[in-house]
Amino acid sequence: MKSSKDEINAFLEKEFPQSLKKCEIESVSDREATVIYHVDEHDLRPGGTVSGPSMMTVADYALYIAILGEIGIVGLAVTTNLSINFLRKPTANQDIKGVCTLMKVGKALAVGDVWLYSLGSDEPIAHVVGTYSIPPR
Repeated sequence: MKSSKDEINAFLEKEFPQSLKKCEIESVSDREATVIYHVDEHDLRPGGTVSGPSMMTVADYALYIAILGEIGIVGLAVTTNLSINFLRKPTANQDIKGVCTLMKVGKALAVGDVWLYSLGSDEPIAHVVGTYSIPPR
């Protein structure tokens, strides 16, 4: 049972409102999601770049949203693996876009990849592959 962007936002507002403080769902479609992460001074590290943990947050969030869009609202779907390749320095103080495509959605696991971009740039800053565990229904 698929979920729409509005249904996912309503779920997050009720059950996971802290996630909406920095993240915004741009789109949800068939096995895909695009999210925007609002970078602020708390995300920056020395050297004028966005921290790795902030970029991992964007990727994990994009995966979660794509999975909820595909399988419906399943609150206990959880990350089991996340691998990130940092490709280039993100633009400091620039929001980050995460574009997720799910590669496999099974009964117990979902696997997807996420490309991260500094807004305004076509060059990816990171590539992430992640796996989520889907609880039995």
